[in-house]
Amino acid sequence: MNRNSIVFWILSLLAAAASGVFYGYFYNGKISAIGAVFALFLCIPPLLFERGNLFPRLFDRINALPTPSYIFCSLLANYLLIGMGYFVCGTMLWALGFIPGAWWQEAILPTSIWIYTLVILAVLSFVSRVRELLGRDIFANLLIGRYRKPIEEERIFLFVDLVGSTTFAEEFGDLRAQQFLGALFAAFAGPVRRHNGTIDDYVGDAAIITWPMHRGLRNADCIACLFDIIDVIEANSEKWLSEFGRVPRLRAALHGGSVVTAEIGVDHHKITYFGDTVNTTARLEQLCRSLNAPVLISSDLAARLTLPDGIRSNNLGTHAVRGKGQSLGVMALVRPRGEQSELMAQRA
Repeated sequence: MNRNSIVFWILSLLAAAASGVFYGYFYNGKISAIGAVFALFLCIPPLLFERGNLFPRLFDRINALPTPSYIFCSLLANYLLIGMGYFVCGTMLWALGFIPGAWWQEAILPTSIWIYTLVILAVLSFVSRVRELLGRDIFANLLIGRYRKPIEEERIFLFVDLVGSTTFAEEFGDLRAQQFLGALFAAFAGPVRRHNGTIDDYVGDAAIITWPMHRGLRNADCIACLFDIIDVIEANSEKWLSEFGRVPRLRAALHGGSVVTAEIGVDHHKITYFGDTVNTTARLEQLCRSLNAPVLISSDLAARLTLPDGIRSNNLGTHAVRGKGQSLGVMALVRPRGEQSELMAQRA
């Protein structure tokens, strides 16, 4: 668990406990630790669900729904999780003798708490949806105004491009091609979240994923994320074939370095990145075609990390990159088929 996750959980649990104490004082006129315990049991399941740690497949399906359906299903799922947490906590405290009365009165979610919870969940679901639309890190940074003044920092960028999207559109039409891209980009969400990345933007048939340098290097998350995406796609190959007639094939490039990060816009705010690093990553992704290599990484970035288990690198030498004054060292990343099958079997 990284530092950001630890801080998130500490602050979230403290806030949850405080809300339970406040609820008990507001409705019962007294401060009690039991209110804090109930609040923790009520809040932990939805928090785990919202972060993809509890029922991740269900979360991904709900997250891919249109906004009205998303809000309804999110409310329903969170209400069931809260009811479950209340049942477990009430039963436990009643069995231990901390609260009197009949068991069912302490284990069944009361109407007043149901209404209170429903209002809170509606707000949280809306905020969560906005955060998912903007990106988790982007949403947080916009709120705190971190990039109101441009900041120079080191970041890693992963450009992932769908192979054959033009041919697909010519064969099935633009609407079907957009549905294909939508399903593909939805499949990216889980791996990106698991490996602490942020989807910065979608440009045509390509997605741009980014990490602060220290976060992307840790456990080679930037590389692990890409191969996790590939695994997710291949694990659902039959579904792709039945729905779209083909399994997506990807080209990808990884590079990292210094960028200037700034919040721009007035009516529409956006955090964007300026500098040679972003342009070089885009040019590197274009090299995938000429070098016939699906996954490329710059030698500079590869030298700063340890490859994940099962991933091999092939040095392809230096290559001139359009718009860059000097040649760029390039390496291809591959995973031998036998090791890929073994990893897939472990996931299953």
